[in-house]
Amino acid sequence: MEDKEIMYFKDEDGNKVAFEAIAHIFLNEETEDEKEYLILAPVEDGNEDDAFIFRVDYPEGNKELNLVEDDDEFEAVKKQYKDLLYNNNDR
Repeated sequence: MEDKEIMYFKDEDGNKVAFEAIAHIFLNEETEDEKEYLILAPVEDGNEDDAFIFRVDYPEGNKELNLVEDDDEFEAVKKQYKDLLYNNNDR
């Protein structure tokens, strides 16, 4: 059984909200421009359609999640996620 990675954030009202990491995506692997992404879905709804894509940055060695708002970057991560889903289902 796979362990779920749960992360907690505060919403705009200061309420604690749980998100499950549903995928860890890497773009441009093995290049100087490699980027890491995390797709998070709200635990309460349990609906992947409500997922958010975050870029994982490490300023000064500290892990920081930044919401992906750039359309091209968003689409590239989404495509990689779909490829991951389809490749895992072929097995």
